Amino acid sequence: TTALTRNALRQSDIVLAQLCAENELVKARLSRQMPSVGDSSLTCEQAGRQLQVVTIVRPTPNPSFRRIDAQVLDGDNSILRLSTIIGRY
Repeated sequence: TTALTRNALRQSDIVLAQLCAENELVKARLSRQMPSVGDSSLTCEQAGRQLQVVTIVRPTPNPSFRRIDAQVLDGDNSILRLSTIIGRY
């Protein structure tokens, strides 16, 4: 029973983290600009929980593209990381 409860909480964490990460990646796509290389951090509130989203933008071998990673943390614990590639418009 404890394992089931823990798994249900973990699944809830992942769903909330995925919402935060996807929001940041979609925001980058909708800006219609090449994102600047570097790291940024912000707070994302989902279902009353404060999660930290660290966005990491890195160059790729092709200068027309950038790799963006959105990592979601709860305190020091990483919950989820999503990545995408954005091209020059």
